[in-house]
Amino acid sequence: MTGHEMLVDRYAVAGVLGRGGMAEVREGWDTRLNRPVAIKLLHPTLTADPGIRRRFEDEARSAARLCHQNIVTVYDFGNHQGTPFIVLERLPGQTLADIIAAGPMPASHVRSMLDDVLAGLGVAHAAGVLHRDIKPGNILVSAPGDSMKVADFGIAKTGGVAHTMTGQIVGTMSYMSPERVAGAPASIGDDLYAVGLMGYEALVGRRAFPQDNPAALAHAIMDSTPPPVAAVRDDVDPVLAAVIDRAIARNPLQRFTSAEHMRAALAGDQRALRGGVVSVGPRPATKVLEEQPIPSTPYVLRAPRRRMRKYGVAAGVLGVLAVSAFALALDPASSTPARAPEPVSTSNPVTPSPNVAPPPSPVVQQPSPEPPAPGGPAGRGHGKGDKKRG
Repeated sequence: MTGHEMLVDRYAVAGVLGRGGMAEVREGWDTRLNRPVAIKLLHPTLTADPGIRRRFEDEARSAARLCHQNIVTVYDFGNHQGTPFIVLERLPGQTLADIIAAGPMPASHVRSMLDDVLAGLGVAHAAGVLHRDIKPGNILVSAPGDSMKVADFGIAKTGGVAHTMTGQIVGTMSYMSPERVAGAPASIGDDLYAVGLMGYEALVGRRAFPQDNPAALAHAIMDSTPPPVAAVRDDVDPVLAAVIDRAIARNPLQRFTSAEHMRAALAGDQRALRGGVVSVGPRPATKVLEEQPIPSTPYVLRAPRRRMRKYGVAAGVLGVLAVSAFALALDPASSTPARAPEPVSTSNPVTPSPNVAPPPSPVVQQPSPEPPAPGGPAGRGHGKGDKKRG
Protein backbone atom coordinates (compact mmCIF):
# COMPACT_ATOMS: atom_id res chain seq x y z
CA MET A 1 0.00 0.00 0.00
CA THR A 2 1.50 3.32 -1.05
CA GLY A 3 1.27 6.65 0.75
CA HIS A 4 -1.94 8.70 0.76
CA GLU A 5 -4.17 5.82 -0.32
CA MET A 6 -7.64 5.59 1.14
CA LEU A 7 -8.51 2.75 3.51
CA VAL A 8 -12.17 1.67 3.34
CA ASP A 9 -13.02 5.11 1.92
CA ARG A 10 -12.40 6.72 5.29
CA TYR A 11 -8.76 6.67 6.39
CA ALA A 12 -6.03 8.42 4.39
CA VAL A 13 -2.81 6.43 4.80
CA ALA A 14 0.55 8.22 4.75
CA GLY A 15 4.12 7.43 5.85
CA VAL A 16 5.43 4.55 7.93
CA LEU A 17 5.77 5.22 11.65
CA GLY A 18 7.26 1.87 12.57
CA ARG A 19 7.57 -1.79 11.61
CA GLY A 20 7.38 -5.00 13.57
CA GLY A 21 7.64 -8.67 12.81
CA MET A 22 3.90 -8.93 12.32
CA ALA A 23 2.69 -5.53 11.22
CA GLU A 24 3.66 -2.03 10.22
CA VAL A 25 2.15 1.17 11.56
CA ARG A 26 1.34 4.04 9.24
CA GLU A 27 0.42 7.64 9.84
CA GLY A 28 -3.21 8.24 8.98
CA TRP A 29 -6.08 10.72 8.92
CA ASP A 30 -9.71 9.97 9.75
CA THR A 31 -11.60 11.93 7.05
CA ARG A 32 -14.91 11.37 8.79
CA LEU A 33 -13.94 12.75 12.21
CA ASN A 34 -11.10 14.99 11.01
CA ARG A 35 -8.43 13.75 13.39
CA PRO A 36 -4.99 12.13 13.13
CA VAL A 37 -4.78 8.39 13.72
CA ALA A 38 -2.23 5.61 13.61
CA ILE A 39 -3.08 2.62 11.40
CA LYS A 40 -1.58 -0.80 12.02
CA LEU A 41 -1.60 -3.06 8.95
CA LEU A 42 -0.83 -6.77 8.99
CA HIS A 43 2.09 -7.59 6.70
CA PRO A 44 0.83 -8.79 3.30
CA THR A 45 2.98 -11.93 3.55
CA LEU A 46 1.10 -12.96 6.70
CA THR A 47 -2.49 -12.31 5.62
CA ALA A 48 -2.90 -15.86 4.34
CA ASP A 49 -2.09 -17.40 7.74
CA PRO A 50 -5.41 -17.94 9.60
CA GLY A 51 -3.70 -18.19 12.99
CA ILE A 52 -1.88 -14.88 12.60
CA ARG A 53 -4.99 -13.16 11.27
CA ARG A 54 -6.94 -14.42 14.27
CA ARG A 55 -4.25 -13.22 16.67
CA PHE A 56 -4.24 -9.81 15.01
CA GLU A 57 -8.03 -9.60 15.37
CA ASP A 58 -7.78 -10.72 19.00
CA GLU A 59 -5.44 -7.81 19.69
CA ALA A 60 -7.97 -5.36 18.31
CA ARG A 61 -10.88 -6.81 20.27
CA SER A 62 -8.90 -7.13 23.49
CA ALA A 63 -7.56 -3.58 23.44
CA ALA A 64 -10.86 -2.09 22.25
CA ARG A 65 -12.49 -3.28 25.47
CA LEU A 66 -10.05 -1.27 27.57
CA CYS A 67 -10.62 2.40 28.26
CA HIS A 68 -8.01 4.07 30.46
CA GLN A 69 -5.72 7.07 30.34
CA ASN A 70 -2.67 4.79 30.47
CA ILE A 71 -3.75 2.51 27.60
CA VAL A 72 -3.55 3.42 23.91
CA THR A 73 -7.11 3.69 22.58
CA VAL A 74 -8.31 1.48 19.73
CA TYR A 75 -10.74 3.39 17.48
CA ASP A 76 -11.57 0.91 14.74
CA PHE A 77 -10.81 -2.46 13.18
CA GLY A 78 -11.51 -3.74 9.71
CA ASN A 79 -10.34 -5.37 6.51
CA HIS A 80 -9.25 -3.57 3.35
CA GLN A 81 -8.88 -5.68 0.22
CA GLY A 82 -7.85 -8.71 2.26
CA THR A 83 -5.53 -6.83 4.66
CA PRO A 84 -6.67 -6.56 8.31
CA PHE A 85 -6.02 -3.21 9.99
CA ILE A 86 -6.39 -1.57 13.40
CA VAL A 87 -6.97 2.17 13.83
CA LEU A 88 -5.34 3.57 16.96
CA GLU A 89 -4.98 6.77 18.90
CA ARG A 90 -2.18 8.87 17.39
CA LEU A 91 0.34 10.08 19.97
CA PRO A 92 3.05 12.66 19.28
CA GLY A 93 5.54 11.38 21.83
CA GLN A 94 8.36 8.85 22.03
CA THR A 95 8.58 5.33 23.36
CA LEU A 96 10.17 4.45 26.67
CA ALA A 97 12.88 2.71 24.62
CA ASP A 98 13.77 6.06 23.03
CA ILE A 99 14.13 7.67 26.44
CA ILE A 100 16.25 4.86 27.90
CA ALA A 101 18.52 4.98 24.84
CA ALA A 102 19.51 8.50 25.91
CA GLY A 103 20.78 7.22 29.27
CA PRO A 104 19.54 6.25 32.75
CA MET A 105 16.38 8.02 33.85
CA PRO A 106 16.00 10.00 37.09
CA ALA A 107 14.54 7.84 39.83
CA SER A 108 11.49 10.10 40.16
CA HIS A 109 10.69 9.62 36.46
CA VAL A 110 11.07 5.87 36.76
CA ARG A 111 8.66 5.80 39.69
CA SER A 112 6.10 7.80 37.70
CA MET A 113 6.54 5.56 34.66
CA LEU A 114 6.02 2.40 36.69
CA ASP A 115 2.90 3.81 38.31
CA ASP A 116 1.40 4.72 34.91
CA VAL A 117 2.13 1.31 33.41
CA LEU A 118 0.78 -0.54 36.46
CA ALA A 119 -2.39 1.56 36.40
CA GLY A 120 -3.03 0.55 32.80
CA LEU A 121 -2.21 -3.10 33.40
CA GLY A 122 -4.46 -3.21 36.45
CA VAL A 123 -7.43 -2.28 34.26
CA ALA A 124 -6.43 -4.80 31.59
CA HIS A 125 -5.96 -7.64 34.06
CA ALA A 126 -9.30 -6.91 35.73
CA ALA A 127 -10.90 -7.24 32.29
CA GLY A 128 -9.21 -10.60 31.74
CA VAL A 129 -6.64 -9.31 29.24
CA LEU A 130 -2.96 -10.21 29.47
CA HIS A 131 -0.39 -8.18 27.58
CA ARG A 132 2.36 -10.82 27.20
CA ASP A 133 4.86 -8.43 25.62
CA ILE A 134 5.58 -5.66 28.10
CA LYS A 135 8.82 -3.91 27.11
CA PRO A 136 10.07 -0.31 26.65
CA GLY A 137 9.18 -0.28 22.94
CA ASN A 138 5.52 -0.91 23.79
CA ILE A 139 5.27 1.93 26.31
CA LEU A 140 4.46 5.25 24.64
CA VAL A 141 4.93 8.74 25.99
CA SER A 142 1.83 10.89 25.91
CA ALA A 143 2.45 14.61 25.46
CA PRO A 144 -0.04 15.89 28.08
CA GLY A 145 1.91 15.62 31.32
CA ASP A 146 4.32 13.14 29.73
CA SER A 147 2.30 10.23 31.10
CA MET A 148 2.92 6.73 29.79
CA LYS A 149 0.51 4.57 27.79
CA VAL A 150 0.63 0.82 27.26
CA ALA A 151 0.29 -0.32 23.65
CA ASP A 152 0.35 -3.54 21.59
CA PHE A 153 -1.95 -5.80 23.59
CA GLY A 154 -1.74 -9.42 22.57
CA ILE A 155 0.45 -8.97 19.50
CA ALA A 156 2.83 -11.80 18.57
CA LYS A 157 6.25 -10.84 17.29
CA THR A 158 7.54 -13.02 14.47
CA GLY A 159 10.77 -11.36 13.33
CA GLY A 160 14.17 -10.81 14.90
CA VAL A 161 16.13 -12.70 17.51
CA ALA A 162 14.37 -11.41 20.60
CA HIS A 163 10.85 -11.49 19.15
CA THR A 164 10.09 -15.14 18.81
CA MET A 165 7.34 -17.64 18.17
CA THR A 166 9.73 -20.58 18.34
CA GLY A 167 7.77 -23.54 19.66
CA GLN A 168 4.69 -21.30 19.68
CA ILE A 169 5.88 -19.20 22.63
CA VAL A 170 4.86 -15.58 22.21
CA GLY A 171 6.65 -12.48 23.47
CA THR A 172 10.08 -10.86 23.77
CA MET A 173 12.50 -13.16 25.57
CA SER A 174 14.54 -10.38 27.20
CA TYR A 175 11.50 -9.50 29.32
CA MET A 176 10.14 -12.99 30.00
CA SER A 177 10.03 -14.52 33.45
CA PRO A 178 11.95 -17.74 34.18
CA GLU A 179 8.65 -19.65 34.26
CA ARG A 180 7.63 -18.32 30.86
CA VAL A 181 11.00 -19.21 29.34
CA ALA A 182 10.53 -22.71 30.80
CA GLY A 183 7.28 -23.01 28.86
CA ALA A 184 4.61 -22.12 31.43
CA PRO A 185 1.44 -20.36 30.17
CA ALA A 186 1.39 -16.57 30.31
CA SER A 187 0.06 -15.05 33.52
CA ILE A 188 -0.49 -11.77 35.32
CA GLY A 189 2.78 -12.42 37.12
CA ASP A 190 4.67 -12.41 33.81
CA ASP A 191 3.40 -8.92 32.97
CA LEU A 192 4.46 -7.66 36.41
CA TYR A 193 7.89 -9.30 36.15
CA ALA A 194 8.41 -7.49 32.82
CA VAL A 195 7.39 -4.20 34.47
CA GLY A 196 10.09 -4.76 37.08
CA LEU A 197 12.67 -5.41 34.36
CA MET A 198 11.66 -2.17 32.62
CA GLY A 199 12.13 -0.26 35.85
CA TYR A 200 15.57 -1.81 36.31
CA GLU A 201 16.55 -0.98 32.73
CA ALA A 202 15.30 2.60 33.05
CA LEU A 203 17.43 3.14 36.18
CA VAL A 204 20.57 1.45 34.83
CA GLY A 205 20.32 2.43 31.16
CA ARG A 206 20.69 -1.12 29.85
CA ARG A 207 18.69 -4.34 29.88
CA ALA A 208 18.85 -6.47 32.99
CA PHE A 209 19.66 -9.45 30.74
CA PRO A 210 21.75 -7.98 27.89
CA GLN A 211 22.65 -11.26 26.16
CA ASP A 212 21.87 -11.32 22.43
CA ASN A 213 22.32 -15.03 21.83
CA PRO A 214 18.95 -16.74 22.51
CA ALA A 215 20.51 -19.74 24.26
CA ALA A 216 22.71 -17.57 26.48
CA LEU A 217 19.78 -15.26 27.19
CA ALA A 218 17.51 -18.13 28.23
CA HIS A 219 20.26 -19.55 30.45
CA ALA A 220 20.79 -16.16 32.14
CA ILE A 221 17.08 -15.67 32.81
CA MET A 222 16.66 -19.17 34.23
CA ASP A 223 19.80 -19.30 36.36
CA SER A 224 20.69 -15.77 37.46
CA THR A 225 19.27 -12.62 39.00
CA PRO A 226 20.40 -9.07 38.11
CA PRO A 227 22.44 -7.32 40.82
CA PRO A 228 20.29 -5.44 43.35
CA VAL A 229 19.34 -1.92 42.33
CA ALA A 230 21.35 -0.44 45.22
CA ALA A 231 24.48 -2.14 43.86
CA VAL A 232 24.25 -0.32 40.52
CA ARG A 233 22.66 2.98 41.60
CA ASP A 234 23.18 4.14 45.15
CA ASP A 235 21.11 7.31 44.64
CA VAL A 236 17.79 5.44 44.31
CA ASP A 237 15.52 5.65 47.34
CA PRO A 238 15.13 2.35 49.22
CA VAL A 239 11.39 1.98 48.49
CA LEU A 240 11.80 2.17 44.71
CA ALA A 241 14.82 -0.13 44.83
CA ALA A 242 12.96 -2.65 46.99
CA VAL A 243 9.93 -2.68 44.68
CA ILE A 244 12.04 -3.38 41.59
CA ASP A 245 14.18 -6.00 43.34
CA ARG A 246 11.08 -7.82 44.56
CA ALA A 247 9.35 -7.60 41.17
CA ILE A 248 12.24 -9.42 39.43
CA ALA A 249 12.96 -12.00 42.14
CA ARG A 250 13.65 -15.45 40.69
CA ASN A 251 11.20 -17.06 43.09
CA PRO A 252 7.69 -16.13 41.85
CA LEU A 253 6.30 -16.51 45.37
CA GLN A 254 8.39 -13.52 46.45
CA ARG A 255 6.98 -11.20 43.77
CA PHE A 256 3.84 -9.08 43.72
CA THR A 257 0.46 -10.72 43.18
CA SER A 258 -1.25 -7.94 41.22
CA ALA A 259 -0.69 -4.55 39.63
CA GLU A 260 -2.54 -2.96 42.54
CA HIS A 261 -0.28 -4.75 45.01
CA MET A 262 2.83 -3.46 43.24
CA ARG A 263 1.42 0.09 42.96
CA ALA A 264 0.67 0.14 46.67
CA ALA A 265 4.25 -0.87 47.47
CA LEU A 266 5.55 1.75 45.05
CA ALA A 267 3.52 4.38 46.91
CA GLY A 268 5.26 3.41 50.15
CA ASP A 269 2.66 1.09 51.69
CA GLN A 270 4.83 -0.89 54.10
CA ARG A 271 2.31 -3.72 54.37
CA ALA A 272 2.40 -4.21 50.59
CA LEU A 273 6.16 -3.77 50.46
CA ARG A 274 7.03 -6.11 53.32
CA GLY A 275 4.19 -8.57 52.92
CA GLY A 276 6.56 -11.52 52.87
CA VAL A 277 6.03 -14.59 50.75
CA VAL A 278 2.69 -14.45 48.96
CA SER A 279 0.88 -16.70 46.54
CA VAL A 280 0.24 -15.81 42.92
CA GLY A 281 -3.47 -15.39 42.23
CA PRO A 282 -5.37 -17.18 39.47
CA ARG A 283 -4.93 -16.02 35.90
CA PRO A 284 -8.06 -14.52 34.35
CA ALA A 285 -9.38 -15.93 31.11
CA THR A 286 -7.24 -14.28 28.47
CA LYS A 287 -8.78 -12.63 25.46
CA VAL A 288 -5.81 -13.43 23.25
CA LEU A 289 -4.95 -16.58 21.33
CA GLU A 290 -3.32 -19.09 23.63
CA GLU A 291 -0.26 -20.85 22.24
CA GLN A 292 1.31 -24.18 23.14
CA PRO A 293 4.44 -23.65 25.27
CA ILE A 294 7.86 -24.70 24.11
CA PRO A 295 8.93 -28.14 25.40
CA SER A 296 11.62 -27.70 28.00
CA THR A 297 12.64 -28.68 31.50
CA PRO A 298 10.00 -27.40 33.95
CA TYR A 299 10.92 -24.51 36.20
CA VAL A 300 10.91 -26.14 39.63
CA LEU A 301 10.87 -24.27 42.90
CA ARG A 302 12.87 -26.15 45.48
CA ALA A 303 12.23 -25.67 49.17
CA PRO A 304 15.33 -25.28 51.37
CA ARG A 305 16.53 -28.52 52.91
CA ARG A 306 16.27 -28.72 56.65
CA ARG A 307 18.64 -30.90 58.68
CA MET A 308 16.95 -33.51 60.84
CA ARG A 309 18.39 -35.94 63.31
CA LYS A 310 18.59 -39.44 61.88
CA TYR A 311 16.66 -40.87 64.80
CA GLY A 312 13.89 -38.36 64.32
CA VAL A 313 13.64 -39.29 60.65
CA ALA A 314 13.45 -43.02 61.41
CA ALA A 315 10.76 -42.49 64.03
CA GLY A 316 8.74 -40.33 61.65
CA VAL A 317 8.90 -42.94 58.88
CA LEU A 318 7.86 -45.77 61.21
CA GLY A 319 4.98 -43.66 62.50
CA VAL A 320 3.69 -42.94 59.00
CA LEU A 321 3.89 -46.65 58.05
CA ALA A 322 2.01 -47.68 61.17
CA VAL A 323 -0.80 -45.16 60.64
CA SER A 324 -1.08 -46.13 56.95
CA ALA A 325 -1.34 -49.86 57.78
CA PHE A 326 -4.00 -49.19 60.40
CA ALA A 327 -6.03 -47.03 58.00
CA LEU A 328 -5.88 -49.68 55.28
CA ALA A 329 -7.08 -52.33 57.65
CA LEU A 330 -10.12 -50.26 58.64
CA ASP A 331 -11.10 -49.08 55.17
CA PRO A 332 -12.13 -51.91 52.83
CA ALA A 333 -12.56 -49.48 49.93
CA SER A 334 -9.06 -48.17 50.24
CA SER A 335 -7.76 -50.62 47.67
CA THR A 336 -9.88 -49.01 44.95
CA PRO A 337 -7.70 -46.53 43.07
CA ALA A 338 -8.93 -42.96 43.31
CA ARG A 339 -9.94 -41.22 40.09
CA ALA A 340 -7.46 -38.65 38.87
CA PRO A 341 -8.81 -35.09 38.97
CA GLU A 342 -10.26 -33.88 35.70
CA PRO A 343 -7.95 -31.46 33.88
CA VAL A 344 -9.04 -27.84 34.04
CA SER A 345 -8.96 -25.92 30.79
CA THR A 346 -7.61 -22.40 30.92
CA SER A 347 -8.77 -21.56 27.43
CA ASN A 348 -12.49 -21.34 28.14
CA PRO A 349 -13.53 -17.69 28.26
CA VAL A 350 -14.55 -16.40 31.64
CA THR A 351 -16.33 -13.11 32.08
CA PRO A 352 -14.40 -11.33 34.81
CA SER A 353 -15.52 -8.42 36.87
CA PRO A 354 -15.08 -5.20 34.90
CA ASN A 355 -13.45 -3.34 37.77
CA VAL A 356 -12.06 -5.87 40.23
CA ALA A 357 -9.19 -8.25 39.61
CA PRO A 358 -9.96 -11.86 40.58
CA PRO A 359 -8.97 -12.72 44.16
CA PRO A 360 -5.93 -14.93 44.65
CA SER A 361 -6.70 -18.55 45.30
CA PRO A 362 -5.23 -20.10 48.44
CA VAL A 363 -2.20 -22.28 47.96
CA VAL A 364 -0.18 -24.51 50.23
CA GLN A 365 3.09 -22.74 50.58
CA GLN A 366 6.31 -24.68 50.78
CA PRO A 367 8.93 -23.63 53.29
CA SER A 368 10.78 -20.71 51.89
CA PRO A 369 13.46 -18.44 53.23
CA GLU A 370 12.37 -15.01 54.34
CA PRO A 371 12.27 -12.84 51.20
CA PRO A 372 14.89 -10.17 50.81
CA ALA A 373 14.25 -6.84 52.36
CA PRO A 374 11.96 -4.91 50.10
CA GLY A 375 13.70 -2.69 48.67
CA GLY A 376 2.19 -0.02 20.04
CA PRO A 377 1.57 1.42 19.46
CA ALA A 378 0.67 4.87 18.51
CA GLY A 379 2.72 7.88 17.60
CA ARG A 380 6.31 8.08 16.59
CA GLY A 381 7.24 5.04 18.63
CA HIS A 382 5.11 2.50 16.75
CA GLY A 383 7.10 -0.64 16.18
CA LYS A 384 10.37 0.73 17.48
CA GLY A 385 10.45 -1.87 20.21
CA ASP A 386 10.67 -4.57 17.54
CA LYS A 387 14.26 -3.65 16.73
CA LYS A 388 16.85 -5.72 18.45
CA ARG A 389 18.48 -3.86 21.29
CA GLY A 390 21.86 -4.84 22.55
